[in-house]
Amino acid sequence: MEKQEKTKYKLAAAMKECMKTTPVDRITVTSIVEGAGVTRQTFYRNFLDKYDLINWYFDKLVLKSFEQIGVSHTIGESLTQKLEFIQEEKAFFTEAFRSDDRNSVKEHDFELILAFYENLIQEKTGCKMKEEMHDLLEMYCRSSVYMTVKWVLTGMDLTPSEFAALLVRAMPEDLKKLFRNLQLLS
Repeated sequence: MEKQEKTKYKLAAAMKECMKTTPVDRITVTSIVEGAGVTRQTFYRNFLDKYDLINWYFDKLVLKSFEQIGVSHTIGESLTQKLEFIQEEKAFFTEAFRSDDRNSVKEHDFELILAFYENLIQEKTGCKMKEEMHDLLEMYCRSSVYMTVKWVLTGMDLTPSEFAALLVRAMPEDLKKLFRNLQLLS
């Protein structure tokens, strides 16, 4: 792993440590860099702000699960894997999901999965989505992020696979039909 990547992980570890005692919105860059043993300059060379750091770490944890959709995993399998990553990092995500900042991980997750599904559909169909289907996809992505946040903040009573199955069942029928036609759902 290159030096810059190691530094980013060091900053993420310091952020996770801060999150054990302080809400995300009250954590300062100073406390993160002190915990990581690096300078503020080093922090700002790598990240715009603390939310950028959180979103980078989120991406590192969950993007691997989505890269396999349509390749070797269905949407349900990839959702299960994503939720397992979230469960493994429960303390991190509990605090990260409590933030309502405009750069929060909730908003980042929504934008990430919406763009991912849009690109995947366009790649598989060879054409841009119709506006109505796009609206359904946007509503589905927004609600799945909301429910994921609720799942994390209320203690994760369902297993990742049980919760992933619910997320798939909650998908609008037209969207389900499209994903089945593209062989992305079983």
